[in-house]
Amino acid sequence: MTAQASASGALPVTDAGPDPALASTLAPALAAQGVGVVIDGATLLDGVDFDARPGEVHALIGPNGAGKSTLLGVLAGDRPAASGSVQVEGRPIGSWRLRELARTRAVLLQQHDVFFPFTVGEVVAMGRAPWRGTSAEDDDERLIAAALVQTDVAHLLGRTVPSLSGGERARVALARVLAQAAPTLLLDEPTAALDLRHQEDVLRIARARSRSGDTVVVVLHDLNLAAAYADRITLLAGGRVVASGSPDAVLTGERISEVYGQPVEVIPHPRTGAPLILPLR
Repeated sequence: MTAQASASGALPVTDAGPDPALASTLAPALAAQGVGVVIDGATLLDGVDFDARPGEVHALIGPNGAGKSTLLGVLAGDRPAASGSVQVEGRPIGSWRLRELARTRAVLLQQHDVFFPFTVGEVVAMGRAPWRGTSAEDDDERLIAAALVQTDVAHLLGRTVPSLSGGERARVALARVLAQAAPTLLLDEPTAALDLRHQEDVLRIARARSRSGDTVVVVLHDLNLAAAYADRITLLAGGRVVASGSPDAVLTGERISEVYGQPVEVIPHPRTGAPLILPLR
């Protein structure tokens, strides 16, 4: 089994993917320390520490209003923090130029409405904008085509985005992010509008990107998807970190019942052994 460079150059991998033990020792691609966000007198984040490393899928979970999307926005550099610090690849996030940052991290927002009649092809091609004028432009057609196929929207290429269903729009938005080919992906509820098959497809894509050496941070409401696909999970509630670690360590019945206010039972999946969260009804 031979070692090879990852797609982003960040993580040495073998033919079977990155060595999990090695991934856990690498410097974080993203790191937040003591982050606080206050808007209109409301504390949305309070002293949050977080990191995400190359070669892993790190899921952010928590009830509505926990601060998941706010934290993702701070990590992306799209929302300023009132306190604390954020570093991207070891550099303060404020020191990055916008285009330079766009070549380093790609962001999928919760809201991805397109009101102008752009075609699917035009929207996905927008993901290549940060690379305009560089030698990476030579990869535009290949990366756009690959993103269209990965997200199952190639057959929609000539359709205008406003004419699509909600799930189709969500997949087009993801294709744009994938075409950007940044080594860090920040995905905010990428499965929310999708059917069962496409939910699984999105998380399989996230896992494949992490196994190639990229860093993936994903906000999820579905705890079973987080348990199945995440290498690490951070549970937020009330703007604070409740727990962070492996799915087994974070997703305990007592903790989930308390945080979500809904009694649950956590059992091992009969085939994979991953935690399976079942509401008590």
